[in-house]
Amino acid sequence: MTQTSALYRGEVMHRRLRPKAHRLNYRVFWLLLDLAEIEGLDRRLRLFSRNRFNLISFHDRDHGDGSGTMLRPQIETCLGRAGIDIGEGPIRLLTMPRVLGYVFNPISLYYCHHADGRLAAMVYEVTSTFGVRHAYVIPVLEEDQAAGLIRQGAAKALYVSPFMGMEMDYVFRGHAPGPRLDLTIDGLDAEGLLITAALSAERRPLEDHDLWSATVALPLMTLKVMAAIHWEALKLWIKGVRLTRQPQPAREPVTIQHKACESRLTQ
Repeated sequence: MTQTSALYRGEVMHRRLRPKAHRLNYRVFWLLLDLAEIEGLDRRLRLFSRNRFNLISFHDRDHGDGSGTMLRPQIETCLGRAGIDIGEGPIRLLTMPRVLGYVFNPISLYYCHHADGRLAAMVYEVTSTFGVRHAYVIPVLEEDQAAGLIRQGAAKALYVSPFMGMEMDYVFRGHAPGPRLDLTIDGLDAEGLLITAALSAERRPLEDHDLWSATVALPLMTLKVMAAIHWEALKLWIKGVRLTRQPQPAREPVTIQHKACESRLTQ
């Protein structure tokens, strides 16, 4: 059986428009992990491990409800609450792995497919620097499923940054991963577009030499991501962007949408 898990090397761009313009870019790599293939990757690769220390590792407790239990049943439960049944279709997780035991993932993406390959739904798993995690479960529009096209929206439910309030909507645009990876996330408030984040990358094989090459090119990547977040926050504060008050976390750690929010797509 052909392996669908892969490595993606690319960059993340953030651009804020108001009240002060601010932009940053940083290079990263992600793993696209078919949840059914992770055990096999653990056995086959020397530089990758599941739930134990290695140069590159994946720990189940870094995702989902944090319990460390198998992720597929957790995601299937969320999909069921949204009225989505993918049967035996694959679920593929795009995420930054642990590098030498450390990771921080601002966002991880679950691409949930029907058995025939159509993209049925997305699960956007967002983690704040305050250690709170929230997932947005959104169906893919029927007319977009065969093409793997992502055009979705959701109301903001997690306090991610002290420089942005909660009265916002997200709009997601992109495609299921192929030779290239692309996803754009727009944040809109009452005045319109406030912030844009874009992920772009090229697919590489998930082999030991590719993991080694990515790690050498981007040493201590996950630690640098966390450092960069705090450094950019300091620069925003110096620019005079005001802090917002942190609200109580949402009562539910998952936002379930029973249909894609087509009305947001035209904003």
